[in-house]
Amino acid sequence: MMSIFGRLVLMSNDAPEASRAVEPELSDDISFLLARANALSLAAGNSALSTHGLRVRSYSVLALAAGRSRTSQRELAEFLRLDPSQVVALVDELQVRGLIRREPDPADRRANVVIATDDGRAVLAVAAASARSAERALHVGLSAAERVQLTELLRRIAFPGVG
Repeated sequence: MMSIFGRLVLMSNDAPEASRAVEPELSDDISFLLARANALSLAAGNSALSTHGLRVRSYSVLALAAGRSRTSQRELAEFLRLDPSQVVALVDELQVRGLIRREPDPADRRANVVIATDDGRAVLAVAAASARSAERALHVGLSAAERVQLTELLRRIAFPGVG
């Protein structure tokens, strides 16, 4: 009996001989395809960001901390769909590196907002270029219009009911 990996080949960097058919039970399974695409994206992103001492999750926290909103740790956890303890660990790591700082939230003194430092913004700028490069390499098989369409569809799934 042939294993699933003997029958399943997807068009990706890890399957250059993609001449065999995709496993029929999974070829139309949106959850599987999203999970596999996510795994490939995370691997590419983590690899690209590692030269900056970041991973996709820490990069995401740093990017949000550098944004215009003064985001609390609780809001970071909700937005990133992470357990609050994971966000605390990520914020701690970035703070030790001097890339972010915590400040009391003026609206709620019991909460902290997370703000990128100047060093954090500088790291973010070069890391963002690396992340975009990895994303372009992963999506090389898509046209510009398809990338725009994919982005819009994923945005609609990730943020239902938002504009």
